[in-house]
Amino acid sequence: MTKRVAVLMGGWSAEREVSLASGRDCAAALGEAGYDVETIDVSRDLKALMRALTPRPDVVFNALHGNGGEDGTIQGVLDFLEIPYTHSGLLASALAMDKPTAKRIFAAAGLRCPEGRVLPLERLRDGEPLPRPYVLKPTHEGSSVGVVIVREGANAPLPSAADWPHGRDVLAERFIPGRELTVAVMGDRALGALEIRPRGEFYDYTAKYAPGGSDHVAGEALPREVHAEAMDMALRAHRALGCRGVSRADLRWDDSGPGRGELYLLEVNTQPGMTPTSLVPEIAAMAGYSFPALVSWMVEEARCGS
Repeated sequence: MTKRVAVLMGGWSAEREVSLASGRDCAAALGEAGYDVETIDVSRDLKALMRALTPRPDVVFNALHGNGGEDGTIQGVLDFLEIPYTHSGLLASALAMDKPTAKRIFAAAGLRCPEGRVLPLERLRDGEPLPRPYVLKPTHEGSSVGVVIVREGANAPLPSAADWPHGRDVLAERFIPGRELTVAVMGDRALGALEIRPRGEFYDYTAKYAPGGSDHVAGEALPREVHAEAMDMALRAHRALGCRGVSRADLRWDDSGPGRGELYLLEVNTQPGMTPTSLVPEIAAMAGYSFPALVSWMVEEARCGS
């Protein structure tokens, strides 16, 4: 029998529009692959979601991004309903979305991360949290939402409660100079890497999703040792969090010093963008997976729990 797949998309996070694009493209690719597909635009109305999931699909393809879809919330609902779903389970999703907790897990696994600290947003009024340059991040957002780089000589005011809709705390990290790398992990192997060259100041939300916001270079163009270490770090981070399915690790390669420099793990995305031109599908295509083949693999690997 043909599997019935419900694609969850939309949601209420800052990444709603990206999720809608991911959902539409994944649904089209799954239909092309022969699945019986329906799409569900998820809202905060749990009763409406339950109605939309009746009769029960065989699998849920989770194309949600950000809060509600990437932080363990929807994963807990689907675990309760015992409907298999793609991507990581509740615990790994929650851990990855909580940046300070994820950093502690990475450190325990021996993975190099930028030094940093969490502090109440109001403490920024008392002075600089770190020597410049440094980065300010929301503790529970994805896709570079809310990220601010505080550079030497910059006169712009630091964020305040009036212009920071991302919670009461902020994560301050040492800014790592160098190059932006990303690695896709598929199951139990690192699939491939890309170097991201943003056309703007840094790889922010616009550079990630606006057409022409960045250029991508295949990871094989990197020095062999750097490429191998990036692949290893991404897989170890995936395993340390307990991820399953597909994830994407973002790293910085500080090549400004002597030798080959050092790699730093920034974060793991358990719900990476899934349009045909997104990073994970681009890496998968380089590894020989068409977009329909990639999303089909994800459906066949779907399950409940961790």
